[in-house]
Amino acid sequence: MVLVPLMALIFAFIDHGLAIFLQNTFQHAVREGVRYAVTYQRMAGMGQDASIQTVVQRNAMGFLKNCNSCIKIRYYKPDTLAETTENVPGNLVEVSVEGYQLSWMAPLMRKAGTLSIVARAADRMEGLPGGQSPPAR
Repeated sequence: MVLVPLMALIFAFIDHGLAIFLQNTFQHAVREGVRYAVTYQRMAGMGQDASIQTVVQRNAMGFLKNCNSCIKIRYYKPDTLAETTENVPGNLVEVSVEGYQLSWMAPLMRKAGTLSIVARAADRMEGLPGGQSPPAR
């Protein structure tokens, strides 16, 4: 009689612990992606956006390995906050993980479903030395 409630409690702790761990991991990953983005770096043979996605995936501890569509990169004009396609100096860059679904291991006292985890980070693009133009996205 004690084993079933005890196991339910243990699984609930594991479920909630995993959700908090994933949220923190994704938040760290998108922060690293923004740090990489503001310096206009690129990996060999990749555009800037693909390089940023790779950095986010590497910092997500393998949880985003099969979820390229979960990583979003957006640029905004600083004066109007309107979304733009340009990665020019002064614009804001936002890197986010959206749409990652975590299935509960033990859906106790709730409907069996998923938890959507979202993490976002943003910063201002740095200036380029010597009047260089920004790299291709």
